[in-house]
Amino acid sequence: MRRVLALAAALLALRPALATDPYAFFDWDVSYVTAAPLGVKQQVIGINGKFPGPVVNITTNWNVVVNVLNDLDEPLLITWNGIQHRKNCWQDGVLGTNCPIPSGWNWTYEFQVKDQIGSFFYFPSTGLQRAGGGYGGIVVNNRDVIAVPFGRPDGDITILIGDWYNKNHTDLRKMLDKGKDLGMPDGVLINGNGPYRYNDSLVPAGIEYETFNVHPGRTYRIRVHNVGTSTSLNFRIQGHNMLLVETEGSYTTQQNYTNLDVHVGQSYSFLVTTDQNASSDYYVVASARQVNESLWRRVTGVAVLRYSNSRGPAAGALPDPPQDQNDRSFSMNQARSVRWNLSAGAARPNPQGSFRYSSINVTQAYLLRGAAPVWIGGRRRAALNGLSFAPPETPLRLADAYGVEGVYTLDFPERPPPQGGAPRISRSVINGTYRGFMELIFQNNDTRMQSYHMDGYAFFVVGMDYGEWTEDSRGTYNKGDGVARSTIQVYPGAWAAVLVSLDNVGVWNVRSENLDSWYLGQEVYIRVVNPEDAGNKTEMAIPSNALFCGQLHKYQKEQTPHHRMGVSAAAPRSPSATRRLVSAALLLAGSVVLAP
Repeated sequence: MRRVLALAAALLALRPALATDPYAFFDWDVSYVTAAPLGVKQQVIGINGKFPGPVVNITTNWNVVVNVLNDLDEPLLITWNGIQHRKNCWQDGVLGTNCPIPSGWNWTYEFQVKDQIGSFFYFPSTGLQRAGGGYGGIVVNNRDVIAVPFGRPDGDITILIGDWYNKNHTDLRKMLDKGKDLGMPDGVLINGNGPYRYNDSLVPAGIEYETFNVHPGRTYRIRVHNVGTSTSLNFRIQGHNMLLVETEGSYTTQQNYTNLDVHVGQSYSFLVTTDQNASSDYYVVASARQVNESLWRRVTGVAVLRYSNSRGPAAGALPDPPQDQNDRSFSMNQARSVRWNLSAGAARPNPQGSFRYSSINVTQAYLLRGAAPVWIGGRRRAALNGLSFAPPETPLRLADAYGVEGVYTLDFPERPPPQGGAPRISRSVINGTYRGFMELIFQNNDTRMQSYHMDGYAFFVVGMDYGEWTEDSRGTYNKGDGVARSTIQVYPGAWAAVLVSLDNVGVWNVRSENLDSWYLGQEVYIRVVNPEDAGNKTEMAIPSNALFCGQLHKYQKEQTPHHRMGVSAAAPRSPSATRRLVSAALLLAGSVVLAP
């Protein structure tokens, strides 16, 4: 606690300009924790000894300060899924903008949740670490002066769902490095716990499960995040309707669902009223979707909703998932039904619909085609438009700030190469036009579900359909109430189109949220520069505590490693040793490390 107070005092002294906006301080020790969520002991990533990590509960425009001690035995970055970091990509926590935190070092993130509300999550972004944990929810509350389009709930519940492997993330990484698929997960976790024993043959005895305690006759806001590796999950609560009200920072038109597909990296919040008779507890279920569900029965997470007047444990069959094995359109139509609430305000009092995206001319358009992994130079890789991204030793934004040339190229193709074009390793970046309006079309030519995320922005989801996207597809776009969010699902053999206003200066990651595809190179960065800004009006200056690596490693001041938990402290590292650690982080990211 003394450390947190000292940090708070120091930062407040350095940031008088932001004194009118409150600060929230967090002190995190990221370390390995032994757990057995599916009954098999393994090494998971915890925060302050807990798995999952704590919920970050903040309010619009607050300044967030998170001091992270990397107590792992490998480099670490934390990214904040859906937080836009206005003017401040330095805090984004991905390899294109940040040098990773070496083992035993600490680094402090500081950012403002400017003009945002809603449900998000954080996670470790390098080396497949999210498959080992280290994640947690983010709640950004409205300011009291801003009306919310529903009554104040009686409680707020964060639910983290995700597929899970009994192998450690390091073992999963080795599988990918050897050119193997990860295969079927061993199960699904709900808030870090395995399934309730609803079926003796599928669920072994002794598994700890999650229980959500509620009172009858009340309404709860339930925030659901798919933090898993690669599996889309159908979420449902036995006997209860779920009124969808928000997704990833946008209020939606309010409609009831008995179940909803939540794809990897996505976040939704619902209002659930406890209006049942409490004859028993109720199942809370997250089951695999877009797969052969009869073969994937074990990939099901089950928790319990328990009324305070419940008369017995949950029993019997789980509530049915959608019966659409032979109907590809059901899930897509469900996705299309998620619409923007045009009359509601969000972080500001003006209605969301006052931004009429359909009246803005598109200035840049990119068709990004993904496919199944291929072999490039003896390594299995994933690509967009035939280019598999390899993070450089020197982060892109850091290279720009210090005038380091040759780190990347600005020649990412607007369209996929002709059929038969050879894929290759690349550090090609999209050159976005500041204050331009960009169209991104994600074409999924893989046989499995994908979802794609864009850091720094919320984009408008304007269309999706099966088949190949063509110029005529624009005629089907939603020109009025396409929801603004940061993660979009793309069905196998289908496309999804989004529009985004490039008003946030920085270098921003666009990636597959499926961890294996991302690790194998299915990502790109969009560079947005204001050519007229010479005084940090549209982008904050490089932070004083920036880490340096790659060609800029000479600027890095050494820290004496100070592990607290589990990892033995090492002697102070030389600059060359630190550089080797950064190279290791890039290797963990599935990249090809090139000498500067």
